[in-house]
Amino acid sequence: MLPPEFLFSRAFSEDPYAAYDEMRASGPVHPIDFPPGTTAFLVVDHEHGRAALNDPRLSKDSAHSSVPVNAELFFGGTMLAMDPPDHTRLRGLVAKAFTGRRVERLRPRVQEITDRLLDGVAARGEADLIEEFAVPLPIQVICELLGVPASDRPRFREWTAVLTVPALTAQARERRREAARAFNGYLVEVIAERRAHPEDDLISGLITARDGDAALTEAELLGGIALLLIAGHETTVNLIGNGVFALLRAPDQLRLLRERPELLPSAIEELLRYDGPVERASQRIALEDMEIAGTPIPKGAWVHVSLGAANRDPAVFEDPARLDVTRAPKRHVAFGHGLHFCLGAPLARLEGQIAIGSLLRRFPDLALALLATEYRHHRTGSIVRGLVSLPVRV
Repeated sequence: MLPPEFLFSRAFSEDPYAAYDEMRASGPVHPIDFPPGTTAFLVVDHEHGRAALNDPRLSKDSAHSSVPVNAELFFGGTMLAMDPPDHTRLRGLVAKAFTGRRVERLRPRVQEITDRLLDGVAARGEADLIEEFAVPLPIQVICELLGVPASDRPRFREWTAVLTVPALTAQARERRREAARAFNGYLVEVIAERRAHPEDDLISGLITARDGDAALTEAELLGGIALLLIAGHETTVNLIGNGVFALLRAPDQLRLLRERPELLPSAIEELLRYDGPVERASQRIALEDMEIAGTPIPKGAWVHVSLGAANRDPAVFEDPARLDVTRAPKRHVAFGHGLHFCLGAPLARLEGQIAIGSLLRRFPDLALALLATEYRHHRTGSIVRGLVSLPVRV
């Protein structure tokens, strides 16, 4: 059985794909002690992983766990921890406010923010692209979309940094509870303000969204807004960071993308497949005794699907460890699959295309400032995967 320390090790954080290749060679499903004390399994191939992502026998609600867990630690109160019909109703209401048209209207503003940030990078000649570009861009975009004032945005980075990692110690759990209390308290005030004075923003849209007589409850509003804020920027930070890092380590692909900018949409999909921002899908729990690839999964057991492993499965993607910006990998699962497919995928794609495309056009001599082996990924055991920093020369 894989110990929980497996997910926190330096070797795994720097190259989880080697570990997944080794596991996949001996089978698609492996027992793992995570969360500690539960019966849990890790799925590391594309066929069974993709199927598990949309299997109605696997619940998103941690209340079904055979071992009691704190639901707040596993996205309790948000769509990520709901099953139909609650999930269907809630997703439908959020989708009415978070429309493709609203996202597309952001394109000029995303480009404007991108250009301003790159002006700052150009003035210095070198930068940490995580802190100076990949972090501020999506934070500003999602906060403007929701209507969060600029003065409040620095706090969101602090809160999400705590709320997106597992809390396995008493100290970490208390720190997470404090962040959740502060986050929820802030959102309660914002919602009250928007109820009294609606604006043309997503929070106002969520408050007024209706499906017949149905509307979001106060708790659902809190959970929905919190999820959009966290998922709306934390994952995009890592899409940009991981994507740029991958291109700078594959100069032939970087050159090809510069020569053929029309490849950018397919290149973003390939970067999502190659080293995506979400390494594992959020939890699923068996509602009944079942099997995955012949492995018995008892009722109440946790099932973790590795999106990163599925996207490197050689049974689906030829030469999966090679970055190929012409690949257009339509079957990748970087945004999940099925009922819980990422609602923010259009926004992430828009930001990724503008950010990476603009960076490559602006800086033809963009290069890593350190040896590739000197860069480090976060070792938090989180479902997200990203670099601690990305120093570059421009």
